[in-house]
Amino acid sequence: MPFAQLVIGPPGCGKSTYCAGMHQFMSAIGRKCQVVNLDPANDATPYPCALDVRKLVTLDEVMDENGLGPNGGIVYALEELEENVEWLEEGLMQFGQDYILFDCPGQVELFTHHNSLRNIFTKLEKLGYRLVVIHLLDSHHLASPSQYISILLTALRSMLLLNLPHINVLSKLDLLKSHGPLAFNLDFYTEVQDLSHLLPLLHKEQGSPKFEKLNEAICELVEGFGLVGFETLAVEDKASMTHLLQVIDRAGGYAFGEAEGAGDGIWTVAMREKWGEAVGGVADVQERWVDAREEYDRFEREREEKLEKEREKEWRRKRREEGEDLESSDEEGG
Repeated sequence: MPFAQLVIGPPGCGKSTYCAGMHQFMSAIGRKCQVVNLDPANDATPYPCALDVRKLVTLDEVMDENGLGPNGGIVYALEELEENVEWLEEGLMQFGQDYILFDCPGQVELFTHHNSLRNIFTKLEKLGYRLVVIHLLDSHHLASPSQYISILLTALRSMLLLNLPHINVLSKLDLLKSHGPLAFNLDFYTEVQDLSHLLPLLHKEQGSPKFEKLNEAICELVEGFGLVGFETLAVEDKASMTHLLQVIDRAGGYAFGEAEGAGDGIWTVAMREKWGEAVGGVADVQERWVDAREEYDRFEREREEKLEKEREKEWRRKRREEGEDLESSDEEGG
């Protein structure tokens, strides 16, 4: 039974970057992984694309032939893919049991007001794929109360309509500090705590009392469902990737299948031993990326420099043991 992630989110939230980073990370831990591009507008994929919807239909072609704009063109292209879903099914057969990352289009209306992509996901389930939705949302929205409310509503709408295991992820956490201080600790936003604390901030931001009842109703709506929460991600940080993949594995059932095997490397072992849980808590994330990012960055640079010197020292030691004249080699290289 193959496993897969459906990577969704608005344009610019880092879906393709996430797929590239997750593909690289899975390869490092010994998990066979393929990336499938389902976005007909994505013509610059930063990952090795195993299957590309642009070979079936492209946004430029749809816009030129039908006189449509970008959003209408994306909807039309997804309808074309739905009608020719056999092309996707046949392409996936070559990957066997490999783990699949589906890089999906970014238009929100595809998940909230249109059925084609949902119907394609249903087809994937019928093929036997264990799907988990990874909904990426840019963490800079936390700096604005109204924008935070908007991503809560977007996440809730997607969770209700897609009806699949669903993980909301605040992406680009490493850039969060550049967007200004947060009104609350990070766990307030990730755990979606008592949203009534946002009401005074929303009133101050909007500058008018006419939205007060609407704000209260929205906060009560989100809290009433009790569904929305967030994980965090800095895609270049191994601890962050480890923690998130462990959460995904539990949500999709991968964690309860076969282990990757014995004699694995350190990151594979870390996945099995839940190392990411020890360093990936919200309090640790806030300290690393918000409260003390400069200190952590400096520490990691110094550690990497020290490791590099130790590697060079070890390399030179081995060469001397092999009888190589390093001084002569250095002079020739110079």
